Amino acid sequence: QVQLVESGGGLVQPGGSLRLSCAASGIIFSINDMGWYRQAPGKQRALVATVSSGGSTNYADSVKGRFTISRDNAKNTVDLEMNSLKPEDTAVYFCNADLRTWGYDNSRVYWGQGTQVTVSS
Repeated sequence: QVQLVESGGGLVQPGGSLRLSCAASGIIFSINDMGWYRQAPGKQRALVATVSSGGSTNYADSVKGRFTISRDNAKNTVDLEMNSLKPEDTAVYFCNADLRTWGYDNSRVYWGQGTQVTVSS
């Protein structure tokens, strides 16, 4: 009933840039926080950045100053602009959204399927 679909991953050289996009669709009543997480091989999924419905943002220390999260509330989308990429940014990137669907009083978190980002020369 709800889908989050990411796009924009790929292979990039160190120092390069990528932009990830995520679109939420379905019977959505409202969306609270949206965010991006990543999971590197052998590691747990970790926060990259979040943005509230009002536009407040939060970043992992490792990406501050390099990544920018933004959202379009009218389109139910969240983007992640990634600059000055490093090999250690290599991971599968997942978007998520804490949202409420029509007919339900409570919100829950939905996840996308993930998109691979590889930073390598």
